[in-house]
Amino acid sequence: MKVVIFLLVALCSSLSFSAECVILLHGLARTSSSMEEMSQKLSREGYYVANINYPSRKMDIEKLSELAVKDGLNRCQENSAAPVNFVTHSLGGILVRQFYKNKTPGNVKRVVMLGPPNNGSEVVDSLKNIPGYELMNGPAGMQLGTEKIDTPKSLGPVNFELGVIAGTQSINLILSTYLPDPNDGKVSVESAKVEGMCGFLALPVRHPFMMKNDGVIAEVVSFLSSGKFNNKEAIDYCDK
Repeated sequence: MKVVIFLLVALCSSLSFSAECVILLHGLARTSSSMEEMSQKLSREGYYVANINYPSRKMDIEKLSELAVKDGLNRCQENSAAPVNFVTHSLGGILVRQFYKNKTPGNVKRVVMLGPPNNGSEVVDSLKNIPGYELMNGPAGMQLGTEKIDTPKSLGPVNFELGVIAGTQSINLILSTYLPDPNDGKVSVESAKVEGMCGFLALPVRHPFMMKNDGVIAEVVSFLSSGKFNNKEAIDYCDK
């Protein structure tokens, strides 16, 4: 009898204290290894982390969103981790928006996007017709412009609790000439914004490295846990 009671208590405890899930989605032409530092630090915060690797240069945004987001959701379910959060870099944020464009977010709790081209990137507008661009960036890379026909402008307001972190420093001054100031070398601060977001923060970080920055990771942890960024420069659009 004591053994039965012990097993029931252990089972109830594991169900009551199951970890929240965080799905990590890397950016264009990157791999899950680029999000590994983020993964390790979120794991230490007590989250179950699903760091998803997907072929960002092999498919269009619609197919990538189904592949990558569903992979992450399945990993969360398999490990009984709930509710679900997302932390994305660049293209990864567009995949989440695409996936939930016509879907109810269900058990999605919060999303943090790092350097997302939520209104597209002028870099794509300027370079997509140059020979070799599509070869390097794939079908998804061709869809990230700022025109109405491009995917970011077709997705509408977000329907989940979202915090956005934009970068204001560039490692590529040539690419920055195609972008309004301030920018991170790939995406302008203004383009990272999206209707419906709850929090916005611009930090002096560069697009390729922002997901490894200690300050950025600390702000990610803050938003996931409280729905607010900690930095005094952050803008809060949602009442808590």
